[in-house]
Amino acid sequence: MLSQAEKIARFRALHEEDGIFVIPNPWDAGTARVLASLGFKALATTSAGMAFSLGLPEGRINLENVLAHCRSIVSATDLPVSADMENGFADAPAGVAKAIPQAAATGLAGCSIEDFSGDSDKPIYDFGLTVERVTAAVEAARALPGDFILTARAENFLHGRRDLDDTIKRLQAFEEAGADVLYAPGLNKLDDIRSLCSSVGKPVNVVMGLPGATFGIEDLAMAGVRRISVGSAFSRLAFGAVIAAVREILDQGTFTFTKDAAGFAQLEDIFRGYEQ
Repeated sequence: MLSQAEKIARFRALHEEDGIFVIPNPWDAGTARVLASLGFKALATTSAGMAFSLGLPEGRINLENVLAHCRSIVSATDLPVSADMENGFADAPAGVAKAIPQAAATGLAGCSIEDFSGDSDKPIYDFGLTVERVTAAVEAARALPGDFILTARAENFLHGRRDLDDTIKRLQAFEEAGADVLYAPGLNKLDDIRSLCSSVGKPVNVVMGLPGATFGIEDLAMAGVRRISVGSAFSRLAFGAVIAAVREILDQGTFTFTKDAAGFAQLEDIFRGYEQ
């Protein structure tokens, strides 16, 4: 296995090299190993995918369980992993700062911090507090003994605030605070993505797999995107396949769904490669 420092160096290089890369989102060790076997160069956790795999809605998992999940994904492959650390499991900047070294201690190459508060009445932190939180996260990351790649997320578009100007303003402030990667999930217009990318000087991550966004990798590369994730899309695809299969059994009494299942031998070959 590569050391954490080696993984972080590879992850950093992916962001500094020319071109665009896809960082898919496994929700357990098995899916991490499948994705690694197919040639991806880095992985990212998904808070929603993790929650769904535990039979819970997103936002119901505590920091301790998230850290355990991160250790599981990190140890599953030799790829660098970035974690979805949600809002840092704290409102106050000091609480966010405390979460960063705990995340790094799991072996991660980086993590993301978002400005979604979890409060349905006021889902997005005020601008000033948001910047303080990201600043605290950056300072905590820079205080670590080694490198650690911090992604700062502006969640407006996922929570009913379709304000591109405010989203760009937040990402620019996150860049000024020292975030390594900038991320505004939920943008579904290529012109908006292009405007965002041209307004900042750090690598931009976009998420594909949400309704209404059907751009290809080439489209996103030309818009200035450096990194593409898929969030919970793979986990939702898997659950959708199970639901469709169950409906076929209950409604039609047939089992043709197995034609789309991964082959037993294929999965055995992938997982056998990780036997100690």
